[in-house]
Amino acid sequence: MKLITWNSQACRGLDGSVRPERIVATARALADFDVLCLQEIAAGYPGVQGGGRDDQASALQRLLPQYQVFFGAAVDEWDEAGQRSRFGNLIATRLPPLQLQHHLLPYPPDPGVTSMPRICTALTVKAPGLGPLRIMTTHLEYYSHRQRAAQAQRLRELHIEACALAAQPPRADEPGSPSRPKPHTANALLCGDFNMPPTASEYTLLQEPFTVPGSEGEQRLWDCWRLVHAARAHAPTFCVHEQRYEPEPVAFDFVFASDSLEAKVRAIAVDAATTASDHQPVVVEIA
Repeated sequence: MKLITWNSQACRGLDGSVRPERIVATARALADFDVLCLQEIAAGYPGVQGGGRDDQASALQRLLPQYQVFFGAAVDEWDEAGQRSRFGNLIATRLPPLQLQHHLLPYPPDPGVTSMPRICTALTVKAPGLGPLRIMTTHLEYYSHRQRAAQAQRLRELHIEACALAAQPPRADEPGSPSRPKPHTANALLCGDFNMPPTASEYTLLQEPFTVPGSEGEQRLWDCWRLVHAARAHAPTFCVHEQRYEPEPVAFDFVFASDSLEAKVRAIAVDAATTASDHQPVVVEIA
């Protein structure tokens, strides 16, 4: 199974052109992906869409007819003129979906900086050879360390909670009921733009071991880059071609694998060449 994660910057390239079709073409050239996770997908925000208001989630669905597309809006609001605007994360998959969840992340006040609400979209799919697999994609706050730290802690808690439900599932209700059996699973990939380098305390926090009742031993999330490349420095994924936000290129985009998938991570790579966004896409292969 191949997954691509990419902060699309509202499908806006470094040339200023907003082109969802370029995002899709670049992703297809990178890999024959089963899952595509995109952050910063917009609808109704002309300031980030080059003056346009197009629903980018709908546009991406049209560009990916063989995939099902799921959009999670972290921001969903109306302006003074009554125009609706949405901004968030998207998962496109050709694997059978089993369950979709949208988790709003903590948003503690930090009045000294610009910020916005953040979300984690979690889609459980049926993956060949793996069974139920929970794909979690997110985009953490850039300007507020306080918010980013709280969001990283919540991501960790969400994964621990899911693992606990897999180990001790609820008593099932009858078929056809909302309480019918769910595809609870410890198999998970957590990916996205974390807006933190590998030296950050939040990066370490996400990978700290934990235990859950009903399971033996410790579990953890693993940085797929470290699993494949060991001590080799992360390939940068942000400010590679321009240094508008950071003084030098830095790795902000990661894929973390659950303990149950540690031995199944076969490859991970960063496309350093594209300028279709201000971030670089990351592709990981699980087998």
